Amino acid sequence: MTTALKAAALSTDSGNSNPGDAADPYLRKLGERVRDARARHGMTRRMLAHDSGVSERYLAQLESGRGNFSIVLLRRVAAAIDVTVASLVSEDQPPIEFELLTERLRRLDETQLAEASALLTQRFDDGAARLERVALIGLRGAGKSTLGRRLARRLNWNFVELSREIEREAGVGVTEIFNLWGQAAYRRYERQAVARLVRERKHIVIATGGGLGAEPGSFARLLASCYAVWLQATPEDHWERVVRKEGDERVRGGAGEAQAMADMRRILAQRERLYCKADARLDTSGKSPVQSLRELLRLVSEARAKSNSARRLARRLS
Repeated sequence: MTTALKAAALSTDSGNSNPGDAADPYLRKLGERVRDARARHGMTRRMLAHDSGVSERYLAQLESGRGNFSIVLLRRVAAAIDVTVASLVSEDQPPIEFELLTERLRRLDETQLAEASALLTQRFDDGAARLERVALIGLRGAGKSTLGRRLARRLNWNFVELSREIEREAGVGVTEIFNLWGQAAYRRYERQAVARLVRERKHIVIATGGGLGAEPGSFARLLASCYAVWLQATPEDHWERVVRKEGDERVRGGAGEAQAMADMRRILAQRERLYCKADARLDTSGKSPVQSLRELLRLVSEARAKSNSARRLARRLS
């Protein structure tokens, strides 16, 4: 890929392609999307070549599924037909309504996007059903497993570790998933596990993995189907709890701990934009599990009471 990227910067006809090769199914799908987008815009291949700066010969190879484009050239083609690179390279082809909605959302600023999200939630989410599941989110060491088990016992619900459900989907342990197939496979099994849980089960408390914030699709599905609580803590508390849980005091002090703390702060800063979309947040820093559980129970109870009051009011007005 690096060689192709460098070559693409030098020539519009550069890349890894061989007209004699059999078309790869993924490349064939990519070529069909380029061809369809070009047709929607009423562009001939010559027009697209002119607007993108990519030769007709290479475009023909791309559209037939025999041209393995570099990302540099693909960006130029996408810009010329006014679509996103993501829409071309996606594994799944969404319906046209989704593409139209995405296009409208792209034109909104951050405030307008928040308003649109609230409207969609109000219109399509079943608030009562969401409150039959509680999802605890946050970085590793936030207390999700500890508080999740205790909350489930108090509510007389079942406790679910999302990582165990991911292993169930894959048929192997988490370590084996990463060793055999990598992170992309893990995220795919994570999406499947979340979808199955919210489709099949109620009255559960879910302790999510710390990396859930790296997968917006799974995260959005969880928010739409569960009452989500962000368990916050300082980076120092996160680190202390991880060390205590793993029981390895050798990692304390020195450059290793400093690097780990820096990584934790950077990860938290990146994921905070998603975590803050949770229904509620609970700061567990400096608190015992008993104190945190008391506050968590209050948050869940208040949300359920508010939902019940809203339903009773709706019935009286109907």
